[in-house]
Amino acid sequence: MTIQLLLKIGAVGILVALLNQILKHSGKDELAFLLNLAGLILVLSWIIPYIVEFFNDIMKLVNIGG
Repeated sequence: MTIQLLLKIGAVGILVALLNQILKHSGKDELAFLLNLAGLILVLSWIIPYIVEFFNDIMKLVNIGG
C-alpha cells in the first residue's frame, strides 16, 4: 500500500465529511446518505485488491492455497 493511496483515502474522507455537513444543514439527509455510500464504495474499490493480495499471501504462508 502506497502513501499515495492513503492520501487519496484521506482526501475522499475530508471531502465527503464536508459535503455531508453541507447537505445535512440544507435538509437533504437522503443525498447526504447517498454521498456517504458513494464515498465508501469508492474507497472499498481501491482497497479490495490489497485485501485479496493480503489473504493470498497468508494462504501461501500456511500452504492452504498453494
